[in-house]
Formats: sequence, structure tokens, C-alpha cells
Amino acid sequence: MAHRFLIKEIALQAGLGVATVDRVLNGRAHVREGTRRRVEQAIRELEKQETQLATTGRKLVIDVVAEAPSRFSTEIQEALEAELPGFHPAVLRPRFLMRETMTTAEVVETLRSIAQRGSHGVLLKARDVSEISAAIGELKAKGIPVVTTFSDIPLSARIAYAGLDNRVAGATAAYLIGQWLRGAGGTVLITMSDEGFRGEEEREASFRRALRVKHSNLSLLDASGGHGLNLQTEERMRKVVTKSSRIAAVYSMGGGNAAVLKVLEAAKQDPICFIGHDLDRDNVGLLLRGKVQAILHHELRQDMRSACQHIMHFHRLIPASAIAPSSSVVVVTPENIPEHIASRFR
Repeated sequence: MAHRFLIKEIALQAGLGVATVDRVLNGRAHVREGTRRRVEQAIRELEKQETQLATTGRKLVIDVVAEAPSRFSTEIQEALEAELPGFHPAVLRPRFLMRETMTTAEVVETLRSIAQRGSHGVLLKARDVSEISAAIGELKAKGIPVVTTFSDIPLSARIAYAGLDNRVAGATAAYLIGQWLRGAGGTVLITMSDEGFRGEEEREASFRRALRVKHSNLSLLDASGGHGLNLQTEERMRKVVTKSSRIAAVYSMGGGNAAVLKVLEAAKQDPICFIGHDLDRDNVGLLLRGKVQAILHHELRQDMRSACQHIMHFHRLIPASAIAPSSSVVVVTPENIPEHIASRFR
């Protein structure tokens, strides 16, 4: 396996022992395929961090653990890597473990493995459940700070949350739909990826509250549970959407929007407006084709900057006053897609 890094550097990046990495690099027997893939991933990460590795300063190894569709986890990784050069006097070396779906047990096992091998901090996107909260407490006991990102676990021992204000997002979606419908009645289709993610749960609760107070003539049809993945979302949609549904608007909190639109079209449903979240490749394309009317966007680079600065503050490298705030809700239409995002998808 070609590489130009010291074995100890690869081992640190992979979170494995030096002897294990040596066996992988030399093609020896009795190595699990998952271990081999982890070493390959570590080398790719080191190649991306090569400029950082040559920089002097306090080196912090941080673990990024996220359950998210690949389109969003890719955005997370690219946003963090873009911010790495700006963290002087620290040199941050991220290790990524991101999967489209993870059981609670898998998340807990991952966090306990991090606690065992050591880390300077963890950026975590996971469900708000007691087992994961307990694992965060175990990390704290080991002196490893956790920052929850994009979906909070507020009653845990995490040191901070970095990400969108999801209550504001839900209320904003309700306002936009109210403006588009102009008093007309009908059904609003809502979709969450998974009720266990507090961020989406907060969006949904705020959205429901705003509709109940200001738009009581609108009813809700819930097609949640597709994990933000197209196949699962399509399956869930087909169970609840029919040709008699009278869907006037859609608020998609968890993604899988191509699948949502596919089922709506098959059911002869033509909503007046469709509000989604996140400017990933899929949603930018849907915006430009007029399939989605607005996306609620938050600047991932700012959220990653804030999350890492919380860890730097924990290690007394910067004062609290230097920590950037989390990003605000931005309503994006086809007319105001940020240039730095649009240019990536041309």
C-alpha cells in the first residue's frame, strides 16, 4: 500500500496500534477488511492534511462521528477541511467516522472506542437517547470534550452545541408556507428522517406550533422515518400519500427530496410550495429546476469553525470571546444560491 507517512502517524490517524498498521501496510495475513479500509482512509485523510502537518503549533486530534446521508456527511467533511488552515495556534487533525445509518449500539461502541484510544475532542451528530448521552458522560470522565453538531443532546455532558437553531428554522418554514398559500386550506406534507434526532424534532414541534396558532386551516400529513435516504423515504411516502391527499405544501426536514417529489408526481399531487433543508448537490439541482421553492440553509463552515473553537477553548488555546457563533437560518431561492456553493455544482 503506497504511502509517504510514518507508521506512527498513520496509526494515530486511524486510531489503531502501530503493529496493526504495519501488518496492513505489508499485506500480511489475519487482517480484517474493516481494519484495512480504516488504514486506507487514514492515509487519504493524511494526504488532505499534509499542509497542516507541516505547520507548527499545538496539534489536536479530533474525531468526527455522524449518522447522516452521504450527501450531507460529504458536506460536513468538506466544510471542516476548508476551515482547518484557520485554526492557528492549533493544528487540527480530524478523523472521520460517518455512516448513513448507525444503530444506537454502534454509536455507543464508537464513542467508547474513542475514549479508549484517546482524542482531544469529538464532534458528534447522533440521536438524543439515554445510551448515547451516557457514552458522552464516559468521554467527559476521560477528559475528552464533546460538541454536538446539527442535532443536540442537551441533557448530556457535551460542552456545547454548534449548528442551526432548529426552532427558528421550523417557525421560518411555517411563515414561508403561510405566505405562499395566502390563506388557502389544504394539507401540508412533513417528513423527518428520524424522530430520534432532536434537531429535526425541534423543527417539527416549532412548525406545528406556528401552524396551529397562525394557520389553523392547514392539516398535516406525516411521512417521516425514511432516514433522509431516497429508497426508504420513497417507501414511507407510498404508504401515506394517495391521489386524494390534497397536498398544498411540503416541509421536508430530513432530506430524500428527490424521492418525495417522485411519489408526489406519481400520485398527481402538485404542491404550491416545497421547503427543504441544506444546500447539498441534490437540493441545489432541485432549486435550479424549480422543483423546490426554497431551502433553509445554514453555513456549515461557520458551524464547523464554532465547534472546533469550543474544543480549542476547552484546551485553553483561545478565550471564550473568540468562539464564533453558530450559523443563522438563511432562506435560499433559485435567485440567491451562494456563489461558493453554486460554483461547486456547475
